[in-house]
Amino acid sequence: MTGGMGGGGPPSVNPNTESLGEDSSCILLEEGLDDNTLNNEYSCEYADVEAFLDEHPDFFQNYLIRKATRSMIDAWLVSYAIPQVSCLPNSNLSPDSATDPPESSAPRLIPSSKSGSGGATPVRKVSAHEFEKGGLTKPLVTTIDGTPTFLSPPTNMSELTGQIRKKSRTDMSTLDETELILELVKDICNDLDVRSLCHKILQNVGILTYADRCSLFLVAGDPSSNQCQYLVSNLFDVSSNSTVEEVSKNEIKIPWGTGIVGYVAKTGESCNVTDCYKDARFNQEVDAMTGYKTSSMMCSPIKDSIGDVIGVAQVINKANDGFFTNTDERLFERYLQFCGIGLRNAQIYERSQLEVKRNQVLLDLAGVIFQEQSTLETTIHRILTHMLCLIQCQRAQVLLVHEGSQSTFSQIYELSQEDIEQESKGEPKKSVQETRFPVNAGITGYVAATGETVNISEPYKDARFDQSVDAGTGFKHSTILAMPIRHADSPGKVQGVFQLVNKFDSLPFTPNDENFVEAFAIFCGMGINNVKMYETAVMAMAKQQVTLEVLSYHAISPLEEAVKLSRQRIPSTSALNLHSFTFDDFSLEDSDTLKAGLRMFIDLDLINRFNIDYLTLSRWLSSVRKNYRDVTYHNWRHAFNVCQLMFAIITNTMWWKKLGEIECLGLVLACLCHDLDHRGTNNSFQIKSSNSLARLYSTSTMEHHHFDQCIMLLNTKGTQILANLSQEEFKAVIHILEDSILATDLAVYLRRRKETANIIKQGVNWKSDSDRSLFRGLMMTACDLGAITKPWPIQQKIAQLVTTEFFHQGDMERAELKLRPIPMMDREKAEQLPSMQVNFIDEICMPVYESLSTASQHLKPLLSGCQDNRKNWSSMADSHKDKNIEKEKNTDNDKNMDKESKAG
Repeated sequence: MTGGMGGGGPPSVNPNTESLGEDSSCILLEEGLDDNTLNNEYSCEYADVEAFLDEHPDFFQNYLIRKATRSMIDAWLVSYAIPQVSCLPNSNLSPDSATDPPESSAPRLIPSSKSGSGGATPVRKVSAHEFEKGGLTKPLVTTIDGTPTFLSPPTNMSELTGQIRKKSRTDMSTLDETELILELVKDICNDLDVRSLCHKILQNVGILTYADRCSLFLVAGDPSSNQCQYLVSNLFDVSSNSTVEEVSKNEIKIPWGTGIVGYVAKTGESCNVTDCYKDARFNQEVDAMTGYKTSSMMCSPIKDSIGDVIGVAQVINKANDGFFTNTDERLFERYLQFCGIGLRNAQIYERSQLEVKRNQVLLDLAGVIFQEQSTLETTIHRILTHMLCLIQCQRAQVLLVHEGSQSTFSQIYELSQEDIEQESKGEPKKSVQETRFPVNAGITGYVAATGETVNISEPYKDARFDQSVDAGTGFKHSTILAMPIRHADSPGKVQGVFQLVNKFDSLPFTPNDENFVEAFAIFCGMGINNVKMYETAVMAMAKQQVTLEVLSYHAISPLEEAVKLSRQRIPSTSALNLHSFTFDDFSLEDSDTLKAGLRMFIDLDLINRFNIDYLTLSRWLSSVRKNYRDVTYHNWRHAFNVCQLMFAIITNTMWWKKLGEIECLGLVLACLCHDLDHRGTNNSFQIKSSNSLARLYSTSTMEHHHFDQCIMLLNTKGTQILANLSQEEFKAVIHILEDSILATDLAVYLRRRKETANIIKQGVNWKSDSDRSLFRGLMMTACDLGAITKPWPIQQKIAQLVTTEFFHQGDMERAELKLRPIPMMDREKAEQLPSMQVNFIDEICMPVYESLSTASQHLKPLLSGCQDNRKNWSSMADSHKDKNIEKEKNTDNDKNMDKESKAG
């Protein structure tokens, strides 16, 4: 049994008391009794005795001193030892989901031995003086429209290639072999443009060999594996009179080792074929496509200084229907030796220029990312736009990894080429956070979990690809490139994932694409991290503004008030009628509600179980009451009534056995704090008025604020009632607190209603964290709406308070925001209140209490009360309707009489 405190000091509590439960008239409290004793032998007489002991704690204490045995005292000490971790409810708590416990129980943090980026001495990698000899230009230049850019203006290639020295066969007929080779080498030695150089080489080869047509194929692909290499030519069928532009319109690819050209590239040996159609290696399809007949052919490899094949030169059809001789072969090979050196130099120069250009592009992209970092959506929109333009693919996505789970995503942003085209036509920008494309969780999840790049040219053959994402969309994933975005300050940790889908012309994503995206992802990681830091700073400023506003209005209850409360005698539960579903607080003073609050903590045995200091609890309760504003309905009285109904539900159903001590404590605290600092206006008003709370919380605005105020009180010196909990217990209580307070948002209830009804119908799985959360949410909603179950006189009084507060908000919306309020808050539609109450009961309240009564027969009175009030409101609505009809009839009669009198 439990006892109240008479005079001063904490209450005395019976050692065998743990929790309680009762029917509508009696309470069962003895932990030592088994279920049969509780259900069959415990009568109202025991309840009367217990109430007497609650009212006379001095007598009870004296009785224990005189008659308690040593074994009883030992049992009390064992029962109230600090609970082990096993008493915690099943709950997967992440470190980020709970507020840190008080200093007395919080673990100390050990400083990391790893130096910060700014604390260590910088390592010298390169000196600016080393660039002096290069004569480099300014890294940042200005475009014609005044925009700064890192992209340098295009180089005039005529300065690099020198004068073109094109000569005819007649001009060179007087030169001997050595002079001829030297003259042709001079022609190519200063040319650094690969395409122009290749064209010159082919024309000179034609001069040397008297060939009708010439082609040059360069080796491409991975040199470490012949299977990945191929030959590519941008210059095909070059003649002595052709230009670079004429012969470089189409690109031709030849597989490694295929045809005569492929054979020469693979073996590194020259080949002279006098009749191509008799050679099995010759591909006749090329002649069929071009309409040109190949009779004779000579191919020779072009090698660099170390002997590696870098290309193959091909000459076709010697003049006058002749054949290429051994002399042609020797001259051809000698000239190509010099060509190999020049071609390698040109390729190196081209790669260096491309590298410079790539670095300039990346710097420009970085400038774009860091130019404006107001919001995460704006920054990622810029990232996706430039990524689509850079890589040229159909769709691009950025998926940000959830902090608590490395393989799931908290935010998804996406953009397509169609969106960019529409924006270029002046249409409104698409929201990149509007999820329109399915997320292929298999591939993106793999990249997020492993940090590895995934480049797939045939997704349907990859086991990680979920083919259902294309079903019914009319879209097919042909190629996919997914790459991790790493944290700027922790490179080993994945912050997000880039996913690019379907490169243009159905081409696969190349290693070059991977290199570009990888480099760009570094800047993106820094940009996203900076935006998050900026948003955190903005939220901190908003929170500071709200906190200052709250602190200017509220203060912790004075210690003297708490001492006075702690020394008062606490009436028994029966005297306060706390177990009744028809409880009425209108007869209680505010000080009586505080005593009743203490009684609920005592009877649920929370003070002893969690070693809560009684004076601290008294001050916390007084501070909670003080932190409720003096609004018409959502004030301390409402919070107290919600807590009383939760107490009645827990005790009448004996659900305390299934919920456990942690959840009972969390639910009681949540009920008392669920509307802390309520301003008498709802979430919609906060958003419409764009105040600091709306900027701080985008969803469940007021509920998040109530939770924050609750945490502030729990962490304030003098009201830390959870100071003696273990770290695990503290995190569990805070998790339940947050979950339960947010559940009082009706939008949350409506979103979860179907799922909640299903678990009630199928039976709650008490081992499931999800089921427990849904069940707690149902209990919180039922208690928050509990006024609708009260007897009709009480219901009418409360309805008047609610209506007054709603009309006040409607007046503010009309006067300050220049908006027309919804009917429920429109004073001009007060006569519609009964019919609106009926709709509210049908749509919101009735499903709640039907689910509760299904869960426990003991809660049928709540459903009955709700049904009775619906009948009363419906009757009022019908009465109003009849009066309106009668009024309309009288008005019509008056009009008719006026017409008759005028006619007479």
